[in-house]
Amino acid sequence: MLLEVKHLSKKYGSGDSAVTVLQDVSFTLMNADTLALEGESGSGKSTVLHLLAGLDAPTSGSIRVDGAEVVGMSDAQSASLRRTSIGIIFQQFNLVPSLTVRANIAFHARLGGAFDAAWADHLADRIGLGDHLNKYPEALSGGQQQRVAIARTLAARPKLILADEPTGNLDEDTADNVLKLMLESAAAAGAAILMVTHSARQAARMSRRMVLSHGVVQERTAQTAAQ
Repeated sequence: MLLEVKHLSKKYGSGDSAVTVLQDVSFTLMNADTLALEGESGSGKSTVLHLLAGLDAPTSGSIRVDGAEVVGMSDAQSASLRRTSIGIIFQQFNLVPSLTVRANIAFHARLGGAFDAAWADHLADRIGLGDHLNKYPEALSGGQQQRVAIARTLAARPKLILADEPTGNLDEDTADNVLKLMLESAAAAGAAILMVTHSARQAARMSRRMVLSHGVVQERTAQTAAQ
């Protein structure tokens, strides 16, 4: 079991003004699982990712990643987990403006002691960045910056990839190619992917699909996904 989420709840505020974002959410991911998390805007999908990554604390519940309980970790412990086991692809690219594309791709892998220059170069070529490695983020388009962010995450070979609309800034063909690379890379490493997406096309390529609505998640069967 790579990821085990039990009875996860998240509320903001208190008393009569409290807003429940997540309510008693439970699910699991095995190694090499791929899961699409769908739902309308503002339904709490990004909150789920932040909780799983230890970037926010739930109101109640348990999150275990690779056997480690995330809830209650110190900032240093959760940061260490993100360096070694969890890779995050944000909607905001969060590239380091003073580093070249090559250095940005290597950044997280170096922090986690897992940098492999040949693997990083392979990712850059596959994702269409081979001619841009010596450029700085400000010289790139939004779509190119997103590809750098994706390559940076994959370069560290995380066990769990949390992706928030990872292909949202890409055209359809590029998005298909990038998702294919993500799926192939994860499969080769035995890693799992949890991807937030609004795209039914992209979600259909994952092995499982869940919908978040009114704070509750529901697994989509083949029948409900077709409706």
